[in-house]
Amino acid sequence: MAAQILTFDGFTPQIDPTAFIASTAVIIGDVVIGPRANIWYGCILRGDGNLLRVGAGTNIQDGTIVHLNTQDDHGRGAPGYRCLIGDNVTIGHMALIHACTLEDGAFVGMKACVMDGAVVEGGGMVAAGALLTPNKRVRKGELWAGSPAKLMRQLSPKEMEDFASTAPYYAELGALYRKQGL
Repeated sequence: MAAQILTFDGFTPQIDPTAFIASTAVIIGDVVIGPRANIWYGCILRGDGNLLRVGAGTNIQDGTIVHLNTQDDHGRGAPGYRCLIGDNVTIGHMALIHACTLEDGAFVGMKACVMDGAVVEGGGMVAAGALLTPNKRVRKGELWAGSPAKLMRQLSPKEMEDFASTAPYYAELGALYRKQGL
């Protein structure tokens, strides 16, 4: 069984050949997935009304949904409508990522929700189960948690080092899965 890679409205997903896409993932429309990125089982990435970009080495873990807002008078690619996910980002299992920006090295915990226009800077962390409401900004070194999410504290250097190791680990794991034809 192969992942569903679907054209929508003339846009076909562009996936780097070194990326791992799990067999039960669904990728639709204007989506670009970078080198060594890995999209795990049960993920849905819908670029069906605007653009969705996933950077190199990023891991989107099992059951996550990534979507965006449809094009309107702001035009294709407008902030708050597109979804930009940088390099070496970690997105935990069953997260909801919607029309936001996750900069290089950002971390989103399991079952977290990041809403329209929000930005998670590199080195910023959204805790498991958090709801990051529209247009909020998580800065480098900050941990946001709760529903709605708010700044809880600064991350320690050790915590930042630990979560920065997650993306490379998943890139290696994805390469192993790809090599085994899974």
